[in-house]
Amino acid sequence: MSDPVSALGGVAFNGFAEVREIGPVGMVALRAKDLKVLDKAIKAAVGTKVPAQRRIEVSGDRACGWMSPDEYLLVMPYAEVPTALAALAKALAGEHHLAVDVSDARAVFRIEGDKAADVLSKLSPTDLDRLAPGELRRSRTAQVPAAFWQQDGGYTLVCFRSVAGYVMGLLSHSATPGSELG
Repeated sequence: MSDPVSALGGVAFNGFAEVREIGPVGMVALRAKDLKVLDKAIKAAVGTKVPAQRRIEVSGDRACGWMSPDEYLLVMPYAEVPTALAALAKALAGEHHLAVDVSDARAVFRIEGDKAADVLSKLSPTDLDRLAPGELRRSRTAQVPAAFWQQDGGYTLVCFRSVAGYVMGLLSHSATPGSELG
């Protein structure tokens, strides 16, 4: 097995906000609905509870985000994906579900600084002033599907790996000094 490689090699841009790629990050897409053992399974995989609608539960470097009524995104260190998948398989044995490693299909960015919200505000139709800590939003960044949430004084953004360069360009341009909002 080869060593994981992030989509953009950890590229960063420092403008009025800092934008950086933070991959590789382990991610599992879990499809399951109305299972009594779901909370136990997610707890075993990433150590969090099942998030409420449009929420993300974060515990250190692990998280579980609500993506749709039957879909969750589990986030963890890259090397821990096989262990998380095994924990899910054990806890959900006999239950209708799908758990897939999507780590290599995604790119993850951090936007940080006092004006981090300005960077996303220019690219997404989301009202970031109303995006509470712990809330996960599936929206778009320009015309690219993305998910993001507020965490540790900034934002984490997940998109498809195939558009990582484009998204980094958008974020960098949006964070260029002189283009701040208000």
